[in-house]
Amino acid sequence: MLNPTSVASLQSALRDAGMDGWLLYDFRGINAIAKGLVGIKGFVSRRWFVWVPTQGTPVAITHVIEQNPWHDWPAAWENRQYVAWQALEAEVARCVKGKRIVMEYSPGDAVPYVDYVPAGILEMVRAAGATVECSGDLVTRFLAVWNDEERRSHGIAAEQLKDIAYAAFRKAGAAARAGAPITEYELTEWMRSEFTRLGLWTDHGPNVSATENAALPHYDPTPDAPRHLKVGDIVLIDLWAKAPDGMWADQTYMASIGEPSARAVEIWTAVRDARDAAITLLRNKLAAGVPVRGGEADDASRKVIVDRGFGKYFTHRTGHSIDASGLHGSGAHLDNLETREERLLLNGSGFSIEPGIYIAGEIGMRSEVNAYVDGKTLVVTPEEPQVDLFIV
Repeated sequence: MLNPTSVASLQSALRDAGMDGWLLYDFRGINAIAKGLVGIKGFVSRRWFVWVPTQGTPVAITHVIEQNPWHDWPAAWENRQYVAWQALEAEVARCVKGKRIVMEYSPGDAVPYVDYVPAGILEMVRAAGATVECSGDLVTRFLAVWNDEERRSHGIAAEQLKDIAYAAFRKAGAAARAGAPITEYELTEWMRSEFTRLGLWTDHGPNVSATENAALPHYDPTPDAPRHLKVGDIVLIDLWAKAPDGMWADQTYMASIGEPSARAVEIWTAVRDARDAAITLLRNKLAAGVPVRGGEADDASRKVIVDRGFGKYFTHRTGHSIDASGLHGSGAHLDNLETREERLLLNGSGFSIEPGIYIAGEIGMRSEVNAYVDGKTLVVTPEEPQVDLFIV
């Protein structure tokens, strides 16, 4: 739950942004950001607000019959309890009237990852006399910035995943050349056993997909539809895991069982160069001290693939936030395709960089590395990203 230390940090950030406060709202879990920041636990079926002003102490607005989840709310902070809707609206107005505030609201749903406040609540708050702006960059700052331990654990996991992927390619190649090819699913099970051996955890996956199956970005191999990995196949391995209390690593690698075709090399080169274009743009802007938005990195990566003639086959964003709230986290994504990602890539925030080309029924390729902002430096993991197709 919010504590005096975290509130002081929030208030400092609000002052820096020129805001008067942050109004957090939730109803039956629809706003994961508010729930995560406040730390509310237990059964809550009525609307609640928490007002964090730039000056002074936070105020909770809660229903009188649902006080148990708020038993850890500091006694020095107000808990204004309501019964009727008139009282609820009056208390909201009392907090925000005439103030410039942030909420989980994104104009035009440009950034849906921070657009959790219903239109009706927004109308209520504006009718109370508040000017409402998006909390997006503040969400990144307080939910998506890595600490030192998260950086350390991520770096270890990133190298472990790379080693597992390359060992899996060698295993698949050796089996295919021996005339006893293994299936996509069998290789995923072997990788999961390696996760266990190394103390890594994942909630699902990893993914192995061969040639035409790799053209399905969210393909998931199953034992019920076995696809053997044979000489001539292009193999995509996407794997993600973390230490139990660590930070996620998420990577994708490509290999050819036998010599790849010229077309496969052409597609791989476009994907790799698109990945590196995003990295170059980010490094240059950060080094120059220029603020950079997630959408800009997506544009730089996508331009390479469009210029190579594969634009219509790059059908997803270039990258997603990675943070303590999840593998696909709460911070800024590298996206100007699916959404208009306007948030800044703040110091300490981490994300994936993963352009891909997917030609249905033929082939799919993706290259994925991770990165985080360290002041004016972009740290990319693993330390040595894949340069050429891995041939086994």
